[in-house]
Order: sequence, then structure tokens, then C-alpha cells
Amino acid sequence: MPSALPDGEPMPEDGALPGHALAGAAGRPLGFYLHVPYCATRCGYCDFNTYTASELRGSGGALASRDNYADTVVDEIRLARKVLGDDPRPVETVFVGGGTPTLLPAADLARMLAAIHEEFGLAPGAEITTEANPESVDPRYLAELRAGGFNRVSFGMQSARQHVLKILDRTHTPGRPEACVAEARAAGFEHVNLDLIYGTPGETDDDWRASLDAALGAGPDHVSAYALIVEEGTQLARRIRRGEVPMTDDDVHADRYLLAEEALTAAGFRWYEVSNWATTDAARCRHNELYWTGADWWGAGPGAHSHVGGVRWWNVKHPGAYAQALSEGRSPGAGRELLADEDRRVERILLELRLAAGCPLDLLAPAGSRAAERALADGLLEAGPYGEGRAVLTLRGRLLADAVVRDLVD
Repeated sequence: MPSALPDGEPMPEDGALPGHALAGAAGRPLGFYLHVPYCATRCGYCDFNTYTASELRGSGGALASRDNYADTVVDEIRLARKVLGDDPRPVETVFVGGGTPTLLPAADLARMLAAIHEEFGLAPGAEITTEANPESVDPRYLAELRAGGFNRVSFGMQSARQHVLKILDRTHTPGRPEACVAEARAAGFEHVNLDLIYGTPGETDDDWRASLDAALGAGPDHVSAYALIVEEGTQLARRIRRGEVPMTDDDVHADRYLLAEEALTAAGFRWYEVSNWATTDAARCRHNELYWTGADWWGAGPGAHSHVGGVRWWNVKHPGAYAQALSEGRSPGAGRELLADEDRRVERILLELRLAAGCPLDLLAPAGSRAAERALADGLLEAGPYGEGRAVLTLRGRLLADAVVRDLVD
């Protein structure tokens, strides 16, 4: 979750939504994102809204502490119930992200999930995910998570090479994420994801192949592979600016993506979003699909973003300010925006084009339709699905996805 918050209109103190936000809600899935903003150390590439103990010391006091954090999130879940009123939808997905959610006791994560269940109910077969740092879990912790209702876990592996992990300031040891997959399976988790990052300064093609081999050898049913983005203000950006480490170029990113596609496809994975591969439809991350298809979700926690019926809002960033607002009976929302029809059309193109199913051609304006015809001729869009009313990226199109999207939204 990015650390910067957008501009927007003030959020009502009670968090009330405009009347139109729940119109047609019964036809849209509802999910919850729970943000845990704590980390043991700060990774050099991280731009998320996270805090180490030293960063919180003297800044927000007890209100910013992780000791009572679960209670504060439960307060926001109860606020969500009040704001959404008699909305009858059960929750279909819950995703706990961070930060490092597994710095909290497993019982705290289970308690937050239980509050969602009590206030909204969980749909049959609901997907319940938490992110986990490989060094912050063990077999007992994972068993407690599974017993608490979690059925999917996502481990931050990033790389199998020690020197690459060092550049990223990752503290886990190579081999530990793979061991975590086995431990999660033993605890009863059916769905396990490994996150990988490619394009780290100093990483070679062989390093990336080794990471792919290690990830696949561990036996997850989902792999996410992201190109490293060097965000301004991060320690890694400062190191690159000082010339301590080189910047990876776009051609290297493209080559690494092709290596990932080749290795993952050979192992029985299929892409369903530009950066995500799964062995089966059931192994896909349904929570992320909820984002990509414009459904409804409530984001609880400092800096978390929410969207319901064309209304998007975001919480205050600091854990102390977040807890203070809820303790005073106020919404922790920092601001919101009401999305116009044109905003929603453009967002659908931006997000759905990244999916294997593509986006409907009838979303495109005349200039976008002409751009789609050029992209088809250039081999960036699939001919078959295009003729069936959808724009679907080819492999080459995935490499140039950002540029294709820019052309289609015109």
C-alpha cells in the first residue's frame, strides 16, 4: 500500500457514504483489506505505509503500539457495519497485508477476522489471506492461523540469492521461504503464494533463474513476480543516486519477465494478470481480482484505501492518528473522492486490460478503438479475443502493457 495519500474532499466524521454508493450493491462482491503497518526493519525498496519500532517511538505513544492494534482494527470493522447499514452481503475475501502482519500474534489476526465474521458474515468458501514474512512464522504459528480461519498465505520470497536479498535489505535467509511453503501445507493451507521481485541491481539472469527454480521447487500454487520499481524517497533510490548500485533498465526487466513466463508455463502455471500466475482457477487470488474488476472493498488500518459503489476513500497514515480517531468515535478517513462515470470507465480499462480475460472493447472511446486496431496489427493484442469483443494482451503486449493502456484510454 503506497505511503502517499491523494488529495480529495473531506471525509464525514461519521464515515457516511452518499446514498448512491450502495445502489446495485447486491450484484458486487464485498471484500475487506486489513492493513498491519508494522515491520521489524525497513526494506530499502519499500515505499509502503509501514513503521519500525524506532520510527514509532515517541510518535503517537501507546496509541501507535501494536499491542492493542487488533482492538483498533476491530473498532473500524464495527464502524464499517454502521456505515454500510443493512447491506446484506457477506464478505467474500479478506486480505491482511502490510507491513508484516505476522509480527502480530496469530490470535490477533484471527480476532480481526472473527470481527468481520460477526459483523458481516463470511460467504461460503470465502478466501482468507495473510501476507507473511518467512522469518516471522513457524509451524505452530501457521497452525494457529489455519485454526483461526485463514486458508491462504502469501510469503515474501523476493529472491533465492543472498546478495540480491542484501541489496533489497531483506533479512530472511535463502531457503526459508521454501521451507515455509512446506510448513503451510502441513498446517492445512491449500493455497500458498510466493512473491518474487526481478530487476534488482546486481541480479543476473542466472540469479533470476535460480529464484524461479527455487520457488517452483517449493510447490506453491500461485506465484507473483514483480519488476522492481525504485520509488523516490527510498533508501535504494538514494543508493542508486549516489552511484553505489546500478539502475536496472527496461530491457533487462523484459528479459526477466520472459524467463518467468517460460519457467512458470513449463511448470503448469498460467498467467491471469500481468504479474500473477496460478496453477488452477481456484488458486487465483480472488481478493486481487476484486480490485481489478472494480468491486467493493473496505480497507481498515492506517493509510488503507476503500471503494464502495464509485466512492473511494483513504485513512489517515499514522497509526497514532488512526487509533485516536477511532477512540473518539470518528472515522479515520482522511479524504475521499466520488468517481465520475468517465473516471470509472478509464479505471476499468487500466485494470482489466492487465487481465488474461482482457477488457471489453465497448469501453473504448473512438480514439481508443483506433489505438486498439493499431495494437492488433502490431501484435500487441490477440486477434481471436479481439474479434469477440475484448482487448486481450499478447505476450509481447504484456511487455508493453503500460504503453498499450495509455493508448487505449485516450
